[in-house]
Amino acid sequence: MRLGSTALATARVERRLAAILAADVAGYSRLMGADEEGTLARLKALRRELADPKIKEHRGRIVKTTGDGLLVEFASVVDAVYVFRPAFRRMLQVLWICPSRTGASSGSRTLQGR
Repeated sequence: MRLGSTALATARVERRLAAILAADVAGYSRLMGADEEGTLARLKALRRELADPKIKEHRGRIVKTTGDGLLVEFASVVDAVYVFRPAFRRMLQVLWICPSRTGASSGSRTLQGR
């Protein structure tokens, strides 16, 4: 088969509907500047005690982590909301420690490297 042929152009690509949740800490640089060790300890504790168990419970998959953020894939937006709804409540209780920004998007994604 040569490049540019119709057969190659119509090759089937595997796609899956997914919800991607992105979350990060607002004011992370300020928090780190004020108390680096304390900020890291609080973030690790919130993730270990709250986020990671809920992500696992709702069959989420962490796609990427950054110093202050996560990208998580779920099969549905409903699962994404069920994971982070309790996290929001907890973060509101400790808002002065760790305010967050979170958003979810649903759409088709292409599977590669399988």
